[in-house]
Amino acid sequence: MAMYKPRVISFTKKPGQSFGFYLRVEQNEEGHLIRCLEMGGPAELAGMKDGDRILWVNRTFVDDLSHSEVVELVRNSGTSVTFHVLDESSYKQAKAEGVNLSDPQSKPATNGVAKGVPKPKLCYLVKSKSSYDFSLRSVKGEKGLFMTDVTSGGVAGKAGVRNKDRLLEINGENVENCTHDQVVEKIRKLGGSVMFLLADEETDKFYQNKHAKIGTWLATVKHLPHKPRIINMTKGSDGYGFLLKEEPNQTGHLISDIERGSPAERAGLKEMDRVVAVDGKLLDSCSHDQVVDRIKKSGDECCLLVVDQKTDQIYQQGKVSPMLFWEEMNDSNSPPSYIEAINTSASARPVTEEIVRLKLCKMEKTVHGFGFHLNGVQGLFGQYIKEVVKGGAADIAGLENDDIVIEVNGVNVEQSSHEEVVGLIRRSGNYLEMLVCSKDVYEQHKMRRETSHGHVHTADTPKTIKKGQEEARPETPTKAERQRSPSVSSSSSVDSVDIRL
Repeated sequence: MAMYKPRVISFTKKPGQSFGFYLRVEQNEEGHLIRCLEMGGPAELAGMKDGDRILWVNRTFVDDLSHSEVVELVRNSGTSVTFHVLDESSYKQAKAEGVNLSDPQSKPATNGVAKGVPKPKLCYLVKSKSSYDFSLRSVKGEKGLFMTDVTSGGVAGKAGVRNKDRLLEINGENVENCTHDQVVEKIRKLGGSVMFLLADEETDKFYQNKHAKIGTWLATVKHLPHKPRIINMTKGSDGYGFLLKEEPNQTGHLISDIERGSPAERAGLKEMDRVVAVDGKLLDSCSHDQVVDRIKKSGDECCLLVVDQKTDQIYQQGKVSPMLFWEEMNDSNSPPSYIEAINTSASARPVTEEIVRLKLCKMEKTVHGFGFHLNGVQGLFGQYIKEVVKGGAADIAGLENDDIVIEVNGVNVEQSSHEEVVGLIRRSGNYLEMLVCSKDVYEQHKMRRETSHGHVHTADTPKTIKKGQEEARPETPTKAERQRSPSVSSSSSVDSVDIRL
C-alpha cells in the first residue's frame, strides 16, 4: 500500500464560504471526484488537485458510500474538515490491482487541527510629526524590502506593522520590483498617510511555496482603523425610513433624510453613508434605479454594506474593496447563492482581481409559472434565459436576461439540446434549481475549467435566437413532485454538489 498512500488534507473555511470545489460522481468513472477547484479557495490552497478521489472524510471511509452520503458527511463537518485523497492515476491503478483502500493499516495519521490559510495584511499609517516610526531594509539573496525598527508603541506598530514584514504594495501599487531608494521616494511624496500591503514570514513563505501572487484580494482588513458597517433592517409600516441619492461631485449611492425612530436609524445607518452592497451584491456598476430596485427586491428585510466618508477615503486610498470586510466578517446574511472564486495565478491575473460568480437560483412555481423563457437553437447546445418576468419566481430568485444555463436541478446541461433542457425543467415539478451565470462570467468559468482539466471543453457558446427558431416556456410540468433526473446529455457528469455551508 506504500505506493498508494493517501494524502492527508485538512483545511478550514469561513462560515458562509464554500470549501472551494465540486464533489462529483461521473459516468464511467469510479470514486468521488474533486472537480472545478476554485483558485485561491480553501481546497486549492490546501493542496487538492482536479481528479483527486476522496477516500476518507474525517474518520469515515467513503469510497463505498453513495454520493449523497459523502456530501452529508462533508456538510456535517462544519467549517473544518480532513480528507484522505488519492490522485487519479494512483486511485485507478489501486482499483485495477484490487487494493483494499479501506485497510486501517494503510490509513495515514491525521495531521491535527487544520490552521487557517495565512493572509497578508493591510495597514494604514498616519504620520506622527515627521515619521512613520519604521525603517526599510533589504536582505542579501532575498527579493523585496522588509520592515525593521518597528516599535510597538509607534505609528507603524499601532497600525499592525511588525519587524520582518515584507512590503508588497503602497496605496494599491505593487513595489516588489522597486529599489530601496524608489520605495523611500514614493513614501515621501505621499504626504501624511499611507496604506501598506504586508506579508509576515509565515504568509510570505506559504504563498511562495504555492507559486501564487499575493495581492489585496487575499488580505485581512482587521488592522485598518475605520471599518465598513453591515446594516440589517426590517421594513416598518412606512418602509425603511431613508432616501437614496446621488451627489454631483461624489461617486456612489448615498444615504440621506433618515427618519427619526425609523428602521434605518435604529439599525445604525448614518447621513452620507455610501452603500457598497445590497444583500451581498456589489453595486459599483449599478445605476440609481437598479440600486433602488435591488432594495425593493429584498422584501421586508434588507442588509446593506455601507462606508462613512472617512472609511471610504481610506479604502479608496489603498484601492481596496470594502467587500473584503464583508467576506471577513462571515456575515450570515451573505447570500449563499453565489459561488465565488478568486484567481491567484500570477500569469492569469489582470491588474485588478478577477472574481468569477455563478448563481444558484432556487424558485417555486406560481400560478403564472416560473416566469422566464428558455432560449436556444433547436438541435444545438447552449441555453440561455430570456424574458424574465419582473416580480415573478425567476426574477425573485435572481435569474436575469441572457444568463447562461449551466445546471438544472444538479444536472449539467452545457452539452444538452434545447429539448433535453426543457424536459428537465418540466420534470422538476413545482420547484426548480438552476445554476447560471452571465455570458462574460461563463467564458471565464469555462477557461478556468479548461486550464485545470488540461483539455478543451466542447460546449458551444449559446447562439442568439432568430426568427423561426424554437423557443420554449417551461410552465406546464408533467409531474407534480420535484425530482433529480438523470442526465440525458453527452456530458459525463451525472451529479454535482457545491459544498457550501
